[in-house]
Amino acid sequence: MQSNKALEYQVYQLLKKKHVTLTTAESATGGMIAATLINVPGISEFFTEGYITYSDEAKIKMIHVSPDTIRTYGVVSSETAADMAKAAAKTAGTAAAVSVTGVAGPNGGTKECPVGRVFIGATLDGKTLTRKFTFDGDRMQIRQQATREALLLLIDMLLEGDL
Repeated sequence: MQSNKALEYQVYQLLKKKHVTLTTAESATGGMIAATLINVPGISEFFTEGYITYSDEAKIKMIHVSPDTIRTYGVVSSETAADMAKAAAKTAGTAAAVSVTGVAGPNGGTKECPVGRVFIGATLDGKTLTRKFTFDGDRMQIRQQATREALLLLIDMLLEGDL
């Protein structure tokens, strides 16, 4: 979608055009995606709820991510991001969901999973995609970049969806 509109307005227009409801499941972004989306007047017609699932336990308890997924692949993984998106959509009863899991720093990184490593998942009517990123910057910059990329992934999914 070629436009100078803010990404959240592009998401809103696509949700409206396709009559799709949306939820979010956020860890590293801590609600930043939901906060960005609600900048748009009228978004409440399509954005029903959002989950901040910062801990492993919250992912399992609030949106029903499989403990086996976290145990097998790690909380910061493509598989967990996919499971978060699918589980959030099912829990909220929405057609679409976007999820983020990662290490925003400045602590918590390892050689295998450095600070800035983020996995973003999006699901739409049963189709799920994930993307892996390693962002640079401080904690806020990493969260902002993850939010932007999550909205872009959601836009891509909505543009490709056969609804």
